[in-house]
Amino acid sequence: MRSLRIGLFFCSLVLLSIISTTNGQAQYAINMSLVTCTQYLALPPDRSRIFSAWMSGWFNQKTGYTYVNLEAYARNIENVKAWCAANPSELVMTGLQRATGQ
Repeated sequence: MRSLRIGLFFCSLVLLSIISTTNGQAQYAINMSLVTCTQYLALPPDRSRIFSAWMSGWFNQKTGYTYVNLEAYARNIENVKAWCAANPSELVMTGLQRATGQ
């Protein structure tokens, strides 16, 4: 009985090590509030759209907006990009605050 438990224990360890090594993916965190305008403007178009949408959603939630205004969204993105072009070393979060008057 004891050898069966030890055998099951080792089989479980082997199975666990196989699963953990095959599913191991690199994970990293990005503090979105520390992205500079230079970094934002250098993003490829598809990543820029994703970043803009994410930041807009996060920022709107923080300021209490619970609706989507696509015209304001497009205008704010253009305002932030224009502001970032003139202030490349500033944070995108600062540009969002200026573009939205928050």
